[in-house]
Amino acid sequence: MRVSRLMLVTLRDIPADAEITSHQLLLRGGFIRRVTSGIYAYMPLMWKVLKKITAIVQQEMDSAGSLQTLLPQLHPAELWEKSGRWQGYTAGEGIMFHLKDRQGRELGLGPTHEEIITNLAGEILHSYKQLPVCLYQIQTKFRDEIRPRFGLMRSREFIMKDAYSFHSNESDLKSTYQRMDNAYKTIFSRCGIDTVAVDADSGAIGGAASQEFMVTAEAGEDLILISPDGSYAANQEKAVSIPSPHEPLPEGDPIEFNTQNQGSIESLCLENELLPSQIIKVILMIVQIENGEIQPLILSLRGDQDLNEIKLANVLSSLLKKDVLDIQPITSEKLKSEGLQEWPFGSIGPDLNDNLLEKAKSWNKQFLRLADHTAASLEYFVCGANKKNSHRNFVNWKLIGGIPLTFDIRQAKEGEASITDKSQKLKSCRGIEIGHIFQLGTKYSESLDANFTNESGKQEPFWMGCYGIGISRLAQAAVEQNHDNAGICWPISIAPFEVIIVIANMQVKEQKDLGEKLYLKLKQANVDVLLDDREERAGVKFKDADLIGIPWRVVVGRDATSGKVELIKRNKRETELLNIETAIRKLKSEIMTNDG
Repeated sequence: MRVSRLMLVTLRDIPADAEITSHQLLLRGGFIRRVTSGIYAYMPLMWKVLKKITAIVQQEMDSAGSLQTLLPQLHPAELWEKSGRWQGYTAGEGIMFHLKDRQGRELGLGPTHEEIITNLAGEILHSYKQLPVCLYQIQTKFRDEIRPRFGLMRSREFIMKDAYSFHSNESDLKSTYQRMDNAYKTIFSRCGIDTVAVDADSGAIGGAASQEFMVTAEAGEDLILISPDGSYAANQEKAVSIPSPHEPLPEGDPIEFNTQNQGSIESLCLENELLPSQIIKVILMIVQIENGEIQPLILSLRGDQDLNEIKLANVLSSLLKKDVLDIQPITSEKLKSEGLQEWPFGSIGPDLNDNLLEKAKSWNKQFLRLADHTAASLEYFVCGANKKNSHRNFVNWKLIGGIPLTFDIRQAKEGEASITDKSQKLKSCRGIEIGHIFQLGTKYSESLDANFTNESGKQEPFWMGCYGIGISRLAQAAVEQNHDNAGICWPISIAPFEVIIVIANMQVKEQKDLGEKLYLKLKQANVDVLLDDREERAGVKFKDADLIGIPWRVVVGRDATSGKVELIKRNKRETELLNIETAIRKLKSEIMTNDG
């Protein structure tokens, strides 16, 4: 390929809407073009990158025994209604684009394909003798992101590989899950990127266990907690840790004291010589459940701890046996909309009376009361007195009605001890999720009546696994991890080209002839080579070569008269002056050694 025919348009200035480095470089390098918010066109350079990533993914998925297919992007609503996910994905802040056809039938643009594939499996796979089966596809997905940002990291249209496996028992599912774990590690290694595998929350997909594969990068949206010895790693949404010990309160008779203008934990501690770990922090929330029910919550946490809403949602789903659609704090505005009087915010205790809910228009008339383990373990504590500007000291749980239902609903934090080794203090870093694998169990097969006949001749639901890789997201994550001040440094296995030949001056015949000769020889050697044959200044060509990040650059310049060229390795800036045959031998050797 010649640059003069590549339709290459690079930018010197950083686009105003590009917030992170990888997004900026992909736009500046002409890899992607923004069409509208969250929607991008993949230009020729980017399409070559995506095809190379896709080829690696296909090879490893095929090696793992998976079968490639292509599923429809339009999904009938009735399948999603049957699984119980239609309302959650389409109502309120749901992420599914949905529409009606000319007959008035509701359809959705697929953000994921569990319903479609499970329904197909139920129609085709009838016996345990046909199992296990793993099907995968690579295609465009759609998600109506509330706030599309960071280019391909959080876009509304993206390319994804998703695979689904079907099994006759849990043991076989776990075996395939481990095989996919190994395949993913091989894929990311071949793509030239470093990843961290972390325990993760299963989110809207569901299932018993899941693991994310993260590219560590400062621009990552996810916070990862890792033990220094690597024995523990988890997304903060899922992470557990050993909390720091609290400072016990001395035993004493319960007293009530005035706390005017002390509406925060910080001010309460400052004015009364207390520590946050001696205080019970109460959070009031409203939960919207899938059947339309609204449940008010009273949550109790130790004053130095923060609520983890993902953990809370999982606890609630398990307790209520229903999907949680939304969790919001109770505010004065919400009280007014329910016809309730203002409550004593800032002084609320765990024993706030249920009578306050009697006149609520749509809320459940009793609080669901939950406590984090750190709060439940306090023998004595300070808490709100349920009166404005008033708190209580030397309170215990027995005095206020007993310990609520207790769960881990706190946010694990950097510096806390690892659950695998108390001597290991967790460290934090940011990460970009590029892959996620799930053990779904029988969640979808049960709801969609997808069954097989077991060895005893009885019907039972499939055990299922789900395995996703964001192809387009992986491409941008590779840039976030591999760049310098001048531009991208693509790993050679996924680079749009392996070598770029830059003819410094197209007006000099010796340079032009030698460049063309080198270009032909590299093509004959099956090297993926790009020739910069533009009538541009050498400096412009060098800057563009740095920006688009081709791993090897050959400069045909003033030494062309003696048959020599400069060979430059992009990521290390190493330069050698070699004759053309030696340069070709070295390039072939390096590419064969380093290509995934």
